[in-house]
Amino acid sequence: MQVAVVAPELRLVTGADEERAVARVARTARGLVARGHDVTVYGMGWQGEGSDRARTRERDGVTYHSVTILPNDDFYYPRLSARLARTRPDVVHAVGGPAAVLSGRAGAALARAPLVVDWFGEAPPEGRLVGPALRAAARVATPSELVRTRVRERGVSEGRATVVPEAIDMARVRAAEPVADPPDVVAATPLEDTANLESVLLALAELRDRDWHATVVGDGPRRAAYEAQAADLSIDGRVTFAGETPLDERLSLYRGAHVFCQTARDEVFATELLWALACGCVGVVEYQADSAAHELVERRERGFRVSTPEGISERIAAAGAYPQWDLDESVAAYDEGAVAGRWLDCYSAAGAPDETAEAPEPTPHPDAEQ
Repeated sequence: MQVAVVAPELRLVTGADEERAVARVARTARGLVARGHDVTVYGMGWQGEGSDRARTRERDGVTYHSVTILPNDDFYYPRLSARLARTRPDVVHAVGGPAAVLSGRAGAALARAPLVVDWFGEAPPEGRLVGPALRAAARVATPSELVRTRVRERGVSEGRATVVPEAIDMARVRAAEPVADPPDVVAATPLEDTANLESVLLALAELRDRDWHATVVGDGPRRAAYEAQAADLSIDGRVTFAGETPLDERLSLYRGAHVFCQTARDEVFATELLWALACGCVGVVEYQADSAAHELVERRERGFRVSTPEGISERIAAAGAYPQWDLDESVAAYDEGAVAGRWLDCYSAAGAPDETAEAPEPTPHPDAEQ
């Protein structure tokens, strides 16, 4: 299968991009190539690449094509449709805002290929083109049911919205060695206003009569406040604030720990929780209306959903009844290869006739007011 990925922001072919939606589509492209498919990513001009003006490059088997020499959307969107029409891919996979989606739709129509939109859902853009852009797709893929619900509220029919979760690398999990002196409880989140780490600290304070040690992974503007709270609760000697930690070191930590606590208020997909579950941790999730984390522990024997700090402390105590694991192979359903297969299923469904689908709307110009 020939897959054309419309990703204006995926400009660099060296180094990782910190934007989660962009990193997701790059990971998807690599997963599809690993399964024998041809993937070309159409982005804007390269940045940070010196004087090299090569329009096409390859990395990890993925072809990256710069539609424009410079990162200028005044030229990118008009040229994109013509480029897709010439290459005639089997499916067009678009990620980004309404302009990228609507330009992708125009190119897909010329190429007679279905359009799949990957709507990651972090800080969804506002504007009158968002709804038409989403409804332009044959299928809209979201990372969680939380985001799928938001997409349906934008007018996308149930049959056109599907969940394709984030992926992790199980080989990387298996390769990590558990730390020699692991904590009992670990939490990992950027320490910012939505972290809600106070729920974990309050829960741990309820267990001060028990023997435990906890580690908090992550950094941010709220770190000093959380360290002060731990001191106020008289648990600062038993809580280690580890700061930013590379993934492989986090995996070693999770493979040794017993419980992972997830309390963040805003999370479209709890990737860090998923890594911890793969490492055998018992997952304890405090339910939040704007977080999809609870979706990963529902119907899991080694996972709990709670609603209060008291519930967290109770479940941490109850986790002692579960054996210590350092690997959970059931999470292989989220491995990069398995999730790539779900993308292929989504593409196939997008290309199939849909007698229940609503009639397509006229395509607004992507440069129209958003």
